[in-house]
Amino acid sequence: MTGEISTADGIVAALYDHGIRTVFGLPGVQLDEFTDAVARHGRIRFLHTRHEQGAAYMALGAALASGEPAAYAVVPGPGILNSTGALCTAYACNAPVLAFTGQIPQALIGRGLGILHELPDQLAVLQLLTKWAGRVRAPFEAYAKVGEAFAQMTSGRRGPVALECAIDVLPQRGQIPIQPAVPPLAIPIDDEAVERAAKLLGAAKRPMIVVGGGALEAGAEVFAIAEMLQAPVISHRMGRGVLSERNPLSASIDVGYELWEDVDVVLGVGTRLQIQLNDWRTDAGIKIVRIDIDPEEIGRFAAPAVGILGDAAGALTRLADRLGAYNSSRPSRTEEMNGRRSRSLHKLRAAMQPQFEYLDAIRAELPDDGIFVDDVTQLGHVARLHFPTYLPRTYLSPAYQGTLGWGPATALGAKAAFPGRAVVSISGDGGFLFTVQELATAVQHDIRVVFIVVNDNAYGNVRRTQTDKYNDRFIATDLVNPDFVKLAESFGMEGRRAHSPAELRRHLREGFRAQGPVLIEVPVGVLPDPLPFLRPPPVVRRV
Repeated sequence: MTGEISTADGIVAALYDHGIRTVFGLPGVQLDEFTDAVARHGRIRFLHTRHEQGAAYMALGAALASGEPAAYAVVPGPGILNSTGALCTAYACNAPVLAFTGQIPQALIGRGLGILHELPDQLAVLQLLTKWAGRVRAPFEAYAKVGEAFAQMTSGRRGPVALECAIDVLPQRGQIPIQPAVPPLAIPIDDEAVERAAKLLGAAKRPMIVVGGGALEAGAEVFAIAEMLQAPVISHRMGRGVLSERNPLSASIDVGYELWEDVDVVLGVGTRLQIQLNDWRTDAGIKIVRIDIDPEEIGRFAAPAVGILGDAAGALTRLADRLGAYNSSRPSRTEEMNGRRSRSLHKLRAAMQPQFEYLDAIRAELPDDGIFVDDVTQLGHVARLHFPTYLPRTYLSPAYQGTLGWGPATALGAKAAFPGRAVVSISGDGGFLFTVQELATAVQHDIRVVFIVVNDNAYGNVRRTQTDKYNDRFIATDLVNPDFVKLAESFGMEGRRAHSPAELRRHLREGFRAQGPVLIEVPVGVLPDPLPFLRPPPVVRRV
């Protein structure tokens, strides 16, 4: 950059040059110079929200839906702490989210003087919750520190990062050198490991592929290996849509559980394999092949038979090239898998009503590229067992964090990233009120999400536990709710109520065409428990 500019201007220019076109956030005194720089720059939208957690969840939704970095900006202290639920969820989801925050005057950091929004060690807090966190200390660092944040966020296993800058450093002026973006570090793939994996998989009699969020950009490569091996492809939450669920080889976690009793070789691609290795259990009859970009993940539970470090698409391409030498022609498993999928669906559908009928209604109206955001609600739990997903990044889930209430704001971020696509979030009445204030954001910024609120006037999952385990000793689970339809209308948006799956489908059809956001309340009673299907006992192996 020629001439002297402010630190804030350098940060904003770097954000733009690294692809950021929207910053979700709330203004405040330690961000005044930054938000003014955004306004003067004129090419980045500052989409303001009604709470810091809403800003962070919207950035998370945009990152999950697009696969590209997203950013939010909030004041320090209570502002950044309000956003940390989204940060830890981004960490669980391996989502490239940049949290930018202000700081108290630089010379006063760490002195405990009681300055507005002071924390004892804000940077240390952020370093615990992110992949990387840093501080811009002077104008000359502005562009470089943003570049370092993006390099950390997008290299290897992706994850959230944080950057802070003191209130008195943001307006300082100086020469700010531009540094080219650092490309992600290329990880060399071990050809010997690929060869051993090809031999093992080629000799497998009952192979299985398990995919997670690390495979979202490798759908074609997963499909090629699955076809060669005629191997079922199992996904749970983060890997949904890697292989379209219209493909007979694509199967739910429930089908995977049934197959686990006699599987002999498992190929895990970009997945923790937590359910399979920790819950279902393994024995000497199962050989594990893992492909992961994170060297620490490959042996997290136990050393695999073969571990291949590298990008999923690149490693699978190498594996496909070598697999042909060891893999003979295999009979089609289409008929078998269609039967297994049908039986699983029949079993779940019989046990999980009316949840299945409501999910059927959503799926019938949501286009293939529409984005479905689950939340920690009973309908969401059933969706994890069965909600047909046809494209990657169209099923958004909070992964292992199980972040109650994340859904509405996350859906707003996904819709902001893809305004031309249908986006629907499902929440319970308890979780929905965590971020209900963002209905105002939806109306103000014309973000046309359809919000579904399944209302049983309780924290239903916990209430069921109190029935099943504690003899109906209910505590802290019954809720007093507003009239959700009137609540939506009070925000200036459309509110509807669906008393049946047919009514929900009609309201959804009209809601996706509406000229604004829409809330649909679905009153329900006590619902069947999906947890026995999500947390079955360890598998008793036959081999």
